[in-house]
Amino acid sequence: MTPKKKTTKKKKYYRGIGRRKTATAEVRLYKTGKKTITVNDEKMKEYFPRLELQEIINAPLEKLDLKDEFRISVLVRGSGYHSQAEAVQLGIARALVDYDEELKPALKEDNYLSRDPRMKERKKYGRRKARRSPQWRKR
Repeated sequence: MTPKKKTTKKKKYYRGIGRRKTATAEVRLYKTGKKTITVNDEKMKEYFPRLELQEIINAPLEKLDLKDEFRISVLVRGSGYHSQAEAVQLGIARALVDYDEELKPALKEDNYLSRDPRMKERKKYGRRKARRSPQWRKR
């Protein structure tokens, strides 16, 4: 019996999914093409005009000096802009681990691979919101 040879199939792209609150981001890293970040078919700077949100998204790439290595395509849905940006950050970090497993300790060091578990608390009956009581009336 001849031993099977290990063949490493070159992937078309590297995938990562990030979530935060109700936001979900599907991230794809491509080695080919123009080295840009597109979010929902828009440039990142148009979709996330605030510099703070752009820095959140680029943080894992800048930590590893891989800013100009990939073309990144993101499909993001749900929640608000800040939660979407954090979901994209987690998705990029997970896609980088899919690209190279040796990057995991460096990303884990700065908590880029940790999902923030905080969610909105559900509304209870007899209340206006999750905990807010109706206004008390004496008469």
